[in-house]
Amino acid sequence: MTTTDSQGSVMLRCSFCEALNQLQLDSLGDRLECGECARRILIDRPVKISQDDFETTVLSAGVPVLVDFYADWCAPCKMVAPMLDEIAREQIGNMLVTKVDTDAAPDIAMTYEIRSIPTLIIFRGGEEIARSVGFEPELVRDLVERVVA
Repeated sequence: MTTTDSQGSVMLRCSFCEALNQLQLDSLGDRLECGECARRILIDRPVKISQDDFETTVLSAGVPVLVDFYADWCAPCKMVAPMLDEIAREQIGNMLVTKVDTDAAPDIAMTYEIRSIPTLIIFRGGEEIARSVGFEPELVRDLVERVVA
């Protein structure tokens, strides 16, 4: 696992042109643009991460990353979504909130022993530091506050 040299830096793929961008979250806030196509990269909501980008985006991030392991068909996952939207907006620059579809990323789900969804994991410096399984909004908010404090 690798970590970035730059605090606050994260690599995100543009959802429009798929270019990989190194972004400084703590200085640019929510006004991030793709270096290739100049379209906005939205981080005020969970960012969908593919299996191919997991290590680059999540494990190498210079900020804590909250990962929502979910599936489109999962009803409890849909209950968690509004809370994750709020956390993403509240923590811009402090934390990146991401989503990984376990059906599309089975290797990652296996690596992190995701046996039930939703599973939320907070990573810092490439390491798992906290985990919540199921719908536990109070626990997740508490974990986020402790990590970004």
